[in-house]
Formats: sequence, structure tokens, C-alpha cells
Amino acid sequence: MTTFSVKTYNNINKIGLRELGNAFQIDGDHKDNPDAYIIRSENLHGTDFPENLKAIARAGAGTNNIPIDEATAKGIVVFNTPGANANAVKEAVIASTLMSARDYIAANEWVNGLTGDDVPKQVEAGKKQFAGSEITGKNFGVIGLGAIGGRIANDAYRLGMHVYGYDPYVSIETAWNISSHVRRVNDIKDIFRNCDYITIHVPLTDETKATFNREAFDLMGKDVTIINFARGELVDNDALFDAIETGVVKRYITDFGTEDLLNQENITVLPHVGGSTEEAELNCAIMAGQTIRRFMKTGEIINSVNFPNVKQDLTSPFRITLINSNVPNIVARISTRVSEAGINISNIINRSKGDHAYTLLDLDESDEAKVKALAAEFDSSDNIVKVRIIKKS
Repeated sequence: MTTFSVKTYNNINKIGLRELGNAFQIDGDHKDNPDAYIIRSENLHGTDFPENLKAIARAGAGTNNIPIDEATAKGIVVFNTPGANANAVKEAVIASTLMSARDYIAANEWVNGLTGDDVPKQVEAGKKQFAGSEITGKNFGVIGLGAIGGRIANDAYRLGMHVYGYDPYVSIETAWNISSHVRRVNDIKDIFRNCDYITIHVPLTDETKATFNREAFDLMGKDVTIINFARGELVDNDALFDAIETGVVKRYITDFGTEDLLNQENITVLPHVGGSTEEAELNCAIMAGQTIRRFMKTGEIINSVNFPNVKQDLTSPFRITLINSNVPNIVARISTRVSEAGINISNIINRSKGDHAYTLLDLDESDEAKVKALAAEFDSSDNIVKVRIIKKS
């Protein structure tokens, strides 16, 4: 039986790691040159990837801590676990919405500062400053209607809010799960113009960076609450400070602390705990383990951020997987080389994503020596980045 080595970072849940099965050695003798990494928040930028590394699974949704372009160029497939912590983040956002409306944190701090035998009287005399407001009937904007945003939109509606949703890239599968009562808008400006509460759930890209900028705040009314459990850089902090000073933003709640946000009036900073529940960490670890096991044992790719999803049942004696440059006629050249080796192709699937593509090549050939010779030819070919041989178990 082929065995694989996996190196873990950040105390991955051990129950989740059981999903790898007996064919995987975790943090064993080959941890300095493993087949795969499973990580959480470990920053891999500046890391020298070992030659043997084939996959990185991020036990979470965000992959900003991984140098994606470098990994892709080296033929390393990067996975994430979308949706595994979605319920945890959803609950954090709903809690933050209620916390903003009623200002429970400030109320608690005030009560804890009272002294004397007449504390109950002081409470009755001072409680009006924390009367707050109800969220029922308020307008709630969700930017990004993926696994997290879709759940938030549905629950906000159930709490009696008027929900606006914006996501030009929402998948069909996700769209089916979003309540018909969520008002879909085609222009993000409609979120800024209409909503009392706005939460954002999109990846950090050049396009989404500083989504909340001066132009966005200028479109808003007064006393808007901004909730950010996605990425800190989605908000321009200087523009935010001005919006708070002018009364446009009543409160900013974020899971991403920077020094300039700390100890600021009307800003609540949490220590990156949105997805940190016992259940979410277990779900992420299970999903990461399943993903790595599937990829290493079959070559199939599910939930990769840098390569396309590719599934194909392995029914032939051998499978060769190829990570290659996305250039014209590459599939024809692969097929020709197999034919010249005197081997029959039982199945082939090729999918591209950006500048690279991934090929599953199933061979109707039981002579392992012939298969290894063919793989060696591919390995020495131009435009082929990484080659693997998988034997049907």
C-alpha cells in the first residue's frame, strides 16, 4: 500500500485528521519533505516549499496566508474548506448585529463600574443611555452571498429585517438556498444607499480591496453599522474614521485588529474568532482531511483555489496526473505520446484554470514499467509542471 506523508500546522483537530486514514503518516519521519500540508492560519509567504510537496489544504475558507501564484507555478494544488465554518461566522455576525443595536458591551462595562449599596438605584437612573434600538424592520445589506453570506441573509430575514443581497458571482447552487424574500441588487451602491446594517463576505482581491472607501461612505445615510468578518483590508480605515466622526457610521465591528483600530470610540475589535468554534474547527479539519485523502489517492481535485475541480472514477490499472501549462494542442500532444508508447487511453479529462491546466489520464495498461517510462517522458517535456502515477488499489 502506498503511504503518504502530511505535515500539519496550528494544531489541526485530531478527530478531523482521522479522515486521512491509515495510508497517511502525520508529522512523521518525512515531515520536512512531505506530500501535503494541512494548515490553518500559518503564514507560508516566504516559505521554501519542499520538492515533494503536492498539495496544501487550508482548514478554513481564506487563503491569503498562502502564496498562491508560487504554489501554482510549482504544481502545488491549494485547497480550502468553503462552508465548513459558515455557521460559526453566521452566528458571529448575527450576534454582532444585536450587539450593535443594543450596545451590550458598553452597558456591561458601565454596570461593572458602579459601587455602593445603591447600585440598583444607579442602574435604574442610568439605564436610559443604553436603551438602543430593535433590528426588526431595519434594512440589512449582505455583500457576498456565498456559503456564509447566504446563511446570514436568510437568518436576518427570519429576524424581521429587510434584507438586500449583492453578489454578481453567486453560484446557482447557492442561489437556490437563498430565501426569495432577500432582495437581490445588481449594483453594490444600492447596498450603501439603503442599508442600516452592512456585512461583507467576499475574498480579498485587487477588485474588492477597500470596498468600503470614501465613495462608499458618501453614499450612506446616518448611523450605519458596518460588520467585517471577512478581511480587514476590505475597509479603508482612514475613510472609516472620517465616516465615524461625521456620524455616517455608528459602529464598526471587525474580527481583524490593527493598532489604529484599537481603543477607538464606536469601533469593536474582536480577536479573529468568527470561525473559531469547536464545531467549526472540527468541520474544517474533517473537510481538509477528506480533500487531501481524495487528491493523494485518486488525483481528483475538489475545492481548489488555484486549479479546476476534476472528478473521474478510477477504473483502470494506472492513472497519470499532469499539471501543465495551458497552451494550445497540449491534450493532443499528450494523447500522441501515449499512443507512441503503445498504451491505450481508457479515459482522459482535462480542465484549465488561468495559465495552468490539470489532466487525469487513465491507462489501460498493467505493465508498471511502461507506465513509469511514459511518466518520465512527460516529466521531461516542455509545459509539464508536475507528474504523478496513481495505481488502482
